[in-house]
Amino acid sequence: MPKALIIGGGVAGPATALFLQRAGWEVEIFEAHSAPDPFGGLFLNVATNGLAVLDQLGLRERLVSDGHLCPRMVMVSGRGRPLGVVPNGPAADPARGSVVVRRSWLHEVLHDAVVAAGICHRFGARLLRIEERSDRVVAHFADGSTASGDVLVGADGVGSVVRTAIDPDAPAPASSGLISVGGFSRVPGLEPTPGEQYMVFGAKSFFGYLVRDDGTVYWFANVTDRNASRDDIRAVSDDEWLRRLRTLHADDPHPVPQILEHVEGEIGAYPLADLTHVPHWHRGRLVAVGDAVHATSPSAGQGASLALEDAISLARHLRDDVDHEQAFAGYEHDRRPRAEEVVAYARAVNRNKRVTKSKLGIAMRDAMLPLFLRSAASDTRNDHLYNHVIRW
Repeated sequence: MPKALIIGGGVAGPATALFLQRAGWEVEIFEAHSAPDPFGGLFLNVATNGLAVLDQLGLRERLVSDGHLCPRMVMVSGRGRPLGVVPNGPAADPARGSVVVRRSWLHEVLHDAVVAAGICHRFGARLLRIEERSDRVVAHFADGSTASGDVLVGADGVGSVVRTAIDPDAPAPASSGLISVGGFSRVPGLEPTPGEQYMVFGAKSFFGYLVRDDGTVYWFANVTDRNASRDDIRAVSDDEWLRRLRTLHADDPHPVPQILEHVEGEIGAYPLADLTHVPHWHRGRLVAVGDAVHATSPSAGQGASLALEDAISLARHLRDDVDHEQAFAGYEHDRRPRAEEVVAYARAVNRNKRVTKSKLGIAMRDAMLPLFLRSAASDTRNDHLYNHVIRW
């Protein structure tokens, strides 16, 4: 039985493991963190196409059971004026819209499936280096342990060690000039937003929110800052972020200021960056999946779903192709054009989120957006992003 070492226990890693086991492979997952982080990433969108992959794993219904079904995104100006409605899923079939879930819940659903399948999932295993031999690959970890297999799959995120091992000259992630800050709130009297997520083009910062049936608010702000490094962002306390956000959004329409006044729990903050045009997705017995090779900003709502698509595509090629190198080449051939299209789409969305200090610029944006969004709810040009299905 061939064996795969999977580096990374987020979304792409466990999903790849589950499909590879189905294909007859032995699999081990190695995660650098010592335990799951309940606030890691806060929440995310699982698009229609990602749900289709989870359905083939038998996990869709469990995930959706604690999600906010969200087929529509309502756009609002900084003065509270409705700008339009954008589909969050195929416009021709809104019943198949996407769902917003806590990232930790998606991780839990996948991890529980891995445990139920009897797949070994090691936490606290930080990859230091990779040793390639003619007949196998050996992973060396910071705790002194090693593991060997026939192939090694890098599902280790945007800062991937495996991507660098494949190609030391691989490009670094590119900054969008935006910082995403988000968390959870509970505002007395605020009504749920079934089927909808609201996007507010504030004068000083972009803001998004939804309200679940139990009154929990999922919120985020995209703050324009082209110079802040990841270390700079980490150095800012939760209290300081709240102070900044309350100032930026003080003049925005209800319920934005109220949401920021009733924040509960921790706040997450990280730079929005993406990664595209990585020249080499594989080399020898090494291959990369998910954010490790094509990270996209959350603005497209497709990051987790692309990772899930990678998982089923790679596993299917390793099941069906003659050897691992042919399988890796087939996987990259299938996935590269789609991944780069989605990253480019997210970049275009980010450009509309960056805030200009010009009052004239804001006025022109608010005047033009309704014209662009007038037919967005029925515009099917992006339906292919959601209707993409990879059959096992």
